[in-house]
Amino acid sequence: MSGLPASSSDAVLDALGNATRRDMLQALGERPRTVGELGEAFPISRPAVSKHLKVLETAGLVRHVSEGTRNIYELDLTGFEAARRWLDGFWDQALARFRLLAENSEPGGQR
Repeated sequence: MSGLPASSSDAVLDALGNATRRDMLQALGERPRTVGELGEAFPISRPAVSKHLKVLETAGLVRHVSEGTRNIYELDLTGFEAARRWLDGFWDQALARFRLLAENSEPGGQR
């Protein structure tokens, strides 16, 4: 199956495997935020917020822009698109199997 290289898919799936990171992505989906804003929104330390953001950035799910001493984070669709293409391969396989099943079934639901 083509799509996401193993290392990229591992990074994306690892990043999405943590509830705090998923919640951070949801918050960043509303609007870009600074590390401080994310720190206020979650019951974890700022260093922990930074570590989570590093994982998300490595996976291609967020990016940041530096403005003076502030780092503003926002969603990066690159990682999401790559993950979607990878997951679409499973969906395509499932639809193909369903089509074969439907084509080989007799009318009335019997084979």
